[in-house]
Amino acid sequence: MRIATWNVNSIRTRHARVVDWLVNADVDVLAMQEIKCKDEQFPREGFEAAGYEVITWGLNQWNGVAIASRLPMTDIEVGFRGQPGFAKGHEGPDAPLEARALGASIDGVRVWSLYVPNGRALDDPHYDYKLRWLRALADHTAAWMREHPGAPLALTGDFNVAPTDADMGDPSFVPGVSTHISQREREAFAHFETIGLTDVVRPIVPEGYTFWDYKQLRFPRNEGMRIDFILGTPSFADRVVDARIEREQRKGDAPSDHVPVLVELAGDDDDDDRPMIF
Repeated sequence: MRIATWNVNSIRTRHARVVDWLVNADVDVLAMQEIKCKDEQFPREGFEAAGYEVITWGLNQWNGVAIASRLPMTDIEVGFRGQPGFAKGHEGPDAPLEARALGASIDGVRVWSLYVPNGRALDDPHYDYKLRWLRALADHTAAWMREHPGAPLALTGDFNVAPTDADMGDPSFVPGVSTHISQREREAFAHFETIGLTDVVRPIVPEGYTFWDYKQLRFPRNEGMRIDFILGTPSFADRVVDARIEREQRKGDAPSDHVPVLVELAGDDDDDDRPMIF
């Protein structure tokens, strides 16, 4: 099974490109972020024509997550238990939820499409929201792992954190000033390892970024950052036989500023005879 994640930065703008890549890369499951549309506005027709079922959580022209799968999806969750909300000027536990998390079980694997809050600035309320969101996600995931010991689970998506200096190549991000690289954000990301998840891509793809800003020739200069991840439980990680960061998808007409991250899983009976990614 091939599972990928991609912050598409407006699916209505890029749906043809996304579907073409899905088919050409022979992807079974794609978690998408920043679909930037309501559920009823999602361009499902192209996905369905290519053999994919789509589930979505989109509220307006901001945020939004989706999962496309050519395998059946069950146990769908819109948001996770304990997910904090946010609205400017609205503090407290009853703040409205943003469309940032969508989960489904697919061929025995629990998959989440996640769009972690940006944080905006170290002194912005959105930064505290980001930290609370990451902690709540970790708490939810740890509880799920206790309830389903040994089950394969993947947290996929745009985490808006560059966990090490090697993951940050954009010179406009300054330590002590910028989000994405602050100690508290990196500690929040590292906490996922503490609860038993691992980055299943980096051991196979030792270098490379997943995001390049549109401005200042960031992509031609390769001044990017790695902020898109697939984190897996041990039973998920043990099945990963290959991985890829699809850098070529940052090229061409009207690309997203992110690229897909893809992993290939061996089958439970190890009889998957499809060709490897490379």
